[in-house]
Amino acid sequence: MQRDIKNLPNSAGVYKYFDENNRILYIGKAKNLKNRVRSYFKFTPEFTPNPSLSLRILKMLNEATRFEYIIVESEEEALILENLLIKELNPKYNILLRDDKTYPYLYIDESQPFPRFEITRRVVKGKNITYYGPFPNGAKALYDAIYMLFKLVQKKSCLNGGKACLFYQINRCYAPCEDKIMQKEYKKIIDEVKEAILKREILISSLDNRMLTLAKQERFEEAGEIRDISFAIKKLNITSNIDIAKDINLDVISILNGDQRGVVVRIFMRNGKIISSSHNYFRHTHIFDINEAYKQAILEFYSGDLPIQTNTILTAHQFEDSKTTSSILSKRFQKKVEVKTPQRGYKVKLTSMALENAKELLKVKHSQNYQEQEVAELLSLSSIPYRVESFDSSHIMGVATVGAMVVWAEESWQKSSYRRYKLQSKDEVGQMREMLERRIKDFSKSSPPDLWILDGGRVNLNIANSLLLDANINLDVIAISKDKVKKRANRSKGSAKDVIYTKKETLDINPNDKRLHWIQNQRDEAHRFVIAYHRNRKRDDDKKISLLNKKGVGEATVKKLINYFGSFENIYSASKKEISNIVGSKIAMLIKENN
Repeated sequence: MQRDIKNLPNSAGVYKYFDENNRILYIGKAKNLKNRVRSYFKFTPEFTPNPSLSLRILKMLNEATRFEYIIVESEEEALILENLLIKELNPKYNILLRDDKTYPYLYIDESQPFPRFEITRRVVKGKNITYYGPFPNGAKALYDAIYMLFKLVQKKSCLNGGKACLFYQINRCYAPCEDKIMQKEYKKIIDEVKEAILKREILISSLDNRMLTLAKQERFEEAGEIRDISFAIKKLNITSNIDIAKDINLDVISILNGDQRGVVVRIFMRNGKIISSSHNYFRHTHIFDINEAYKQAILEFYSGDLPIQTNTILTAHQFEDSKTTSSILSKRFQKKVEVKTPQRGYKVKLTSMALENAKELLKVKHSQNYQEQEVAELLSLSSIPYRVESFDSSHIMGVATVGAMVVWAEESWQKSSYRRYKLQSKDEVGQMREMLERRIKDFSKSSPPDLWILDGGRVNLNIANSLLLDANINLDVIAISKDKVKKRANRSKGSAKDVIYTKKETLDINPNDKRLHWIQNQRDEAHRFVIAYHRNRKRDDDKKISLLNKKGVGEATVKKLINYFGSFENIYSASKKEISNIVGSKIAMLIKENN
């Protein structure tokens, strides 16, 4: 390694350290690779890690046996590549801040004669578009309140009909489709809505009055719906004694690492008012680095797909790569964007408020976290499993073969992150391999979790570890299977037991152990989800079998075709000649008729 370091180029790039098992330990970026990597070591009187480095880096260097590097054109490109590789490979000594959510915005396209407010999670093409948000919570409630309280065009399709519809009859729209309101008057309503979005007390007051009126009329179900909308909007409001007499847009970010976990807090100010905030936790690490944390949090959140409504992002702490991060964002959004740490004035009050919120969030006790810590100790995991992905597959005699992944994070099932897989493999081991390979390919878009839980025994565990090793990815894996008696799963009522397989040992845990129950819950949710998907696929396949039967194709022939082509889609897309080679020309002709 000493010789390789001395021969490094004086170029910008990314470097990666690996351990003796070829597992990736650390990813870093450098403006000058030679200078940066050499700074980790002393070359005289002998080649050793530089003792002036942090304990985190020293521990990593003592484990490192080799390194690789990638040359890029500039420091900015190095920072982008570093961020992408950290997310994809999950190095042992880097922080990984996961925030896969995209927050919704309200927007209006005022190039239209009678525009509407809509919800989006992406940049919308257009010349005269105004965004409001982001709203981590409550965007749908705001949207519903606007169309409940203001007589706007209620649906996109309303203007196409050219005739007043039900919304006009129930006094929810002025019917611009019949020219019952002019553009100038309609714009006044739009301006009122804009003010109400920023001064949400207007919406809340109107909703509460309407709720009381409905309650007096004993229309309790409708009153309850309005109560829920009003409550969701009230939750958006942030109490603050900071008085800013400026029409200014700012985003504020603070990051703190606690004893059990860390937290990222974001506060969004629009037109001098705080309109919303968000936070997300990240796994605890004794290798926390403030520079890594901020650059990751900023580059991940401000992707090119989202609108950015501010030219200034305030951070609660200074960090080394702030200027490079600013430059990347400026190019990404084609306007000047600055990342600053304020030293005085009202901006310091904003970052202090964000820090106080972070401190309070870290104080909140989450009972489930303690169970996750106990599971980590039981299984000798490298980190607490705050984010878990569990896999299972299902089929009947090779028909309707499917797989599924469920996700547990932030103490709840993250159903928007669940995934379904149509699988080609006929055996369960091949099916698990197929799912895991596809998930690994997706790591660049959605970061690895802290733990994989696989349904099955040590064979599946070994497959997972082999795939992860080939991909140089750090990720804990366990497998869970029913205890077997005479080569059959023991499912007798009251005596069914589960066996846990880790990389180093096989655990036979007491059936009453809560840690085992936690693992079983993950497995059972994956099983529930994949069975539901399998039933839907099986129902569809049964319909297709029935159609083939009506054409005169027998069930044995259908099975033969499925075994060869893998799916009905492949059968129907195959040529007549291909089908003839398997089941003869007569059957091929029957299948291709009217297809």
